[in-house]
Parts: sequence; C-alpha cells; structure tokens
Amino acid sequence: MKTNKPMRPEKWAAQVELQIPFHDVDMMEIAWHGHYAKYFEIARCALFDQLEYNYQQMKESGFAWPVIDLRVRYAKPLRFQQWIVICAEVSEYENRFKINYTITDRDTGVRLTKGHTVQVAVEISSAEMLFASPPILLEKLGVN
Repeated sequence: MKTNKPMRPEKWAAQVELQIPFHDVDMMEIAWHGHYAKYFEIARCALFDQLEYNYQQMKESGFAWPVIDLRVRYAKPLRFQQWIVICAEVSEYENRFKINYTITDRDTGVRLTKGHTVQVAVEISSAEMLFASPPILLEKLGVN
C-alpha cells in the first residue's frame, strides 16, 4: 500500500504513560485545561532524551529553544486516575521545531486531545533568534 505521508525515523517520536493525579483535577474530577501543557512537556522531554538533545544538552550546544506557540484541541476530558498515553512527534525542523502531540486513553485507544508546540533556536551568547535550525539539531535528527 502506498502512502503520501513520508516515513519518519522512529526516534522522531516518543510516548509516555501517565495516570491523572488528584492534584491535577477539579471538583468534577476532570483535569484542569492548563495541565495539558505540562503533559505535552513530559512527552517532549522524553522525545528530547531519545534524540540525545535534552534541555541541558541544548544549553551546552549554545542554544535555547523557547516555545513560541502552543495549541491544544480538547476533544474529551481527562479524568482522575485515568491512564493516558501522550505521544510527541517531530513534524517540522528546518526553520522551527514543531512537535505534534496526541493524548489517548491507554486502555481504549480513544483520542482525547491533540495539539502542537513550536520552538525556535535562540543563540544563547547573543540572545538572537535564528531563522534556520542550527546544524546540531539536524545532526541529532540524522538529516544532515
């Protein structure tokens, strides 16, 4: 079967499982919407570790990667003690670093949330934003 979607290397995606804790929910036992950014961050850190380019390694390479855009599409609520799977996948890397996320119910596979973040490279020494991703990111992704 032919597909139009290009195959991405396995290391360009990571997933983590998480159980929704009590301190993340409201009186209706639904996760507060602001915690979704935290759940995305947990998966993003797992992805960066897998790429061997985590935040400490980014700093050591001379670049900061601030998030400049965060989008979340809430389809179904996350509930207290629910087990979820958060997937993070690189979707763009040349001029900015875009990561797509999906949150699914671990037991049913039902998609609950999707979203993305966009990060840009900032040279730490000059505090200047780059308009193209630095070679270190391309190296870590295996595309140079």
